[in-house]
Amino acid sequence: MEALLKHLIDITCQRDHTLLNSSVVSALQALTGAEQVRVHELFRFRHQLFVQPKAWLQNGAVVLAEDSTQIENQGEPISRFPSLISAIRDRQNCVEEMTAAGARILWLPIWLNDKVSTCLEVTNPAPYCDNTLRVLEGILGVYRNYQSILDYSERDSLTGLLNRKTFDEKFSRLLAASAPEGAPHESEDERRHHAKAASQWLAVVDIDHFKRVNDQFGHLYGDEVLILVANLLRSSFRAHDRVFRFGGEEFVVLLRSTTLEEAHRIFERFRISVEQHAFPQVGQVTVSLGFACITQESPVVILGHADQALYYAKENGRNRVCYYDGLVSSGLLHSEMANDTVEFF
Repeated sequence: MEALLKHLIDITCQRDHTLLNSSVVSALQALTGAEQVRVHELFRFRHQLFVQPKAWLQNGAVVLAEDSTQIENQGEPISRFPSLISAIRDRQNCVEEMTAAGARILWLPIWLNDKVSTCLEVTNPAPYCDNTLRVLEGILGVYRNYQSILDYSERDSLTGLLNRKTFDEKFSRLLAASAPEGAPHESEDERRHHAKAASQWLAVVDIDHFKRVNDQFGHLYGDEVLILVANLLRSSFRAHDRVFRFGGEEFVVLLRSTTLEEAHRIFERFRISVEQHAFPQVGQVTVSLGFACITQESPVVILGHADQALYYAKENGRNRVCYYDGLVSSGLLHSEMANDTVEFF
């Protein structure tokens, strides 16, 4: 009982999904003696449903996908998990699967508002007794309730994207994962190296002429445009990327572990998908996008760089993607960096 209370306290003191996932993996392993516990995210990408591990046990410790920029598993089609498909189709809370090696896997979909975006996979060589299953069910009930609370506090109520106040924590976690130990600020030569190396990227997205949409069609249609652009953002980026609504018609994307060429292609693909989408009543809508490489500089500096690239896109025709360092190196934009400080005003 003392161990159970300790883990319940640990679960209920978490204030973000990543740490909540870590706590539930630790609790289930300690209280049920499971050989392996994994938390998976279910997500749609290009009209196909994928399953991606977010937290799991490795050498007795919890590993978090969000703490690594080297994504080993970018998700597998749900078709590879027939037992999970069966559990979701039949609206079950638990389905047991026997592997060819004789291991028992419990698939535990987490139902929130009649939808499943998270599931747990608990692996053990022997079946659990009734008392252990009741403990597992209780832990899952607490986990489900806290998932719902965190969704409410972390997500924008209109679009369902992550909100502005969650950005700092997500950015800091990404920065910590991508920083070489004891790394100083990067030189200009090192910054140019990002053009070839896999790096992390920050983009600021703004809907072109959005005030005109609100003025001409009304705020209800304006809200519908925001929701549809948010849906296009979801479908354009991977599960381990992060998309935020910063407010109004502005969005921010954290794009992980890719080259400059690939990042530009991904952002351009999103821009085209918005341009080609038929928005009801409104017709065509376009977006402008500015992006910058995530270095060991502060979020304010990197956001400032992406914003400068966005403003250049806005002032030079809109409906385009601009890269901050590319604009600076070509002389189209002047860097505001001087003596490791940034002047914004």
